[in-house]
Amino acid sequence: MGPVAQAIAERMEAVRERTLALFAPLDHERLHRSPDPIMSPPVWDLGHIAAYEELWLVERLTGRASLYPGLQAAYDAFETPRAVRGDVELLDAPGALDYLTRVRERSLESLAAADLDPEGPELLAGGFVFELALAHEAQHTETVLQSVQMMPSGAYRPPARREVPESVACPKARIEIAGGQFWMGSGPAGFAYDCERPRHRRELRPFAIDRAPVTNGCHLAFIADGGYRRDELWSEEGWAWRCAEGVTAPLYWARDGEGGWLVRAFDEWQPVDPERPVCHVSWYEADAYARWAGGRLPTEAEWERAATADPTGGVQARYPWGDADPAGRANLDQLAFGTAPAGAYPEGAAPSGCLQLVGDVWEWTVSRFAGYEGFRAFPYREYAEPFFGDGYRVLRGGSWATQPHAAGTTFRNWDLPRRRQIFAGFRCAWDLPDGG
Repeated sequence: MGPVAQAIAERMEAVRERTLALFAPLDHERLHRSPDPIMSPPVWDLGHIAAYEELWLVERLTGRASLYPGLQAAYDAFETPRAVRGDVELLDAPGALDYLTRVRERSLESLAAADLDPEGPELLAGGFVFELALAHEAQHTETVLQSVQMMPSGAYRPPARREVPESVACPKARIEIAGGQFWMGSGPAGFAYDCERPRHRRELRPFAIDRAPVTNGCHLAFIADGGYRRDELWSEEGWAWRCAEGVTAPLYWARDGEGGWLVRAFDEWQPVDPERPVCHVSWYEADAYARWAGGRLPTEAEWERAATADPTGGVQARYPWGDADPAGRANLDQLAFGTAPAGAYPEGAAPSGCLQLVGDVWEWTVSRFAGYEGFRAFPYREYAEPFFGDGYRVLRGGSWATQPHAAGTTFRNWDLPRRRQIFAGFRCAWDLPDGG
C-alpha cells in the first residue's frame, strides 16, 4: 500500500476497534432489543455497518457480490425504517461480528488495489469512498451510544471514562462578530458530505454569540424562573409539544427529593453540575431558553462564521483551531462518556474567541436543513436530500460522543425539533446594530 492507503487502513482499524469496544458491554438481550421505536436494536447497527462498507468498498469498487444478498434490504436504512428493525430477520451478534470481519478483509483488498490519485475518478479521488465508510461507521457508534443511554439505568456500563477538566472559570461573555462576507461550506478537495458543499460566500450582519455553550446552571435559572410554565417563551408548536409530553426539564433529569436535580449518564446518577453544558434538550427547549435570555438561536451561517479558523477564505481548516489533532483541544472521541465544564479546552478556541464549538454537545441552530445553492447529491441522494425542507433543524459542532472523523466546522447534522435523545445543547445569539 502507498502512504495514503496505509493511513486510511490505520484509521479504519482504529474506528473498528472503537466500534467493538463500545458494543462489548451489551448483553444478548440489549443487543437485540430497541430501547425506543425511534432507535434501532444495536445488533442492527453492527450488520448495517458491515453492509454499508460492503456495498461501497467491495460491490461498487470490485463488482463482487454481497456475502448476504438476502439481507441487504433489512440493513438498508430507507428500506427498513427504525420502527420495524427489531421485527425483521437479522444476523445475530456473532453473525454480525463475523460479517464485519469478512467484509473488512475484502475492503482492505480493495484499498490495496485502488488508485487514490486526487485527480482520478471522483469516487476514489484521494480515498473519498474509503473516508465515506470511515465517517459512516464513526457516526453509527454515536447513534448506538444514544440508544444505550436510552436503556434503563445499569443496562450499559461504559468500558472506561476518560478524565476531563474538573473545574474551570465559566466564561459568560458574549463574543461580538462584525458583519460582512465569509466563505461557508467545504471546498472540493478531500472528503466532505454532499450537504456541506459547495463552498460559497455568505453575507452576515453583525451579531453576538455566547462564548461557550449554555450551562446547566443557566438552564436551572430558566427552570426556576418558570421557563417550562410560561407559554409566552415558546413557539406555538413548541408549547404544544411541551404540554403533550409533560416536559419540565432536560431528558434524563430527575428531582433528588431535596429540591435539587439529578442527571443520569448510562449507569450513573449524579447531581446536575452547573458548570457543564446543558445536554439532551430539544430545539423547542433551546428556542424557549434563548427567548428567555433576550436572544435567539444562531443561524448555522453565524455558527460557522464564529467557528471558522480563517473567515477570509484563504485557508480552510477542519476545526476552529486549525488542523491539529483534537486531543487536548476538544472533548471529542467518546471516551469521556460525558461533557466537560464550559470554558474547558482553551487551546481549542476559534479566532473569534468562542470555545467548545466542536465537542461536548451538538448545538441547535435556528436554520432549517436545506441544500446550499448549487447542491449536488453525491455519491447517493439518500444521505441528505430526502430530509431537505421537511421540518428538520440543523445542529453543528459534534458532541463528546462524536469521533473526530465525523466532526468539523462545516459538518451539518440535523434532526426533528422534538428530538432529545441526541447529545445536543446550544448557545445563544443576539443581533447587533450595523457597525458593531
